[in-house]
Amino acid sequence: MDKKENPTKSFVLRIDSETMEALEKWANDEFRSINGQLQWIIAEALKKSGRLKKQK
Repeated sequence: MDKKENPTKSFVLRIDSETMEALEKWANDEFRSINGQLQWIIAEALKKSGRLKKQK
């Protein structure tokens, strides 16, 4: 059997309730899950800072 590598890694994030509520609303407004919204926010910040190459 071939081992399939999981390209994602899991971690725990502690966040205050006010920030979480704002994040939930933002994610809902854009039809994303909270996890998807966080991934998008992080990817955009990394691109803007030049630390992540833009994907085609």
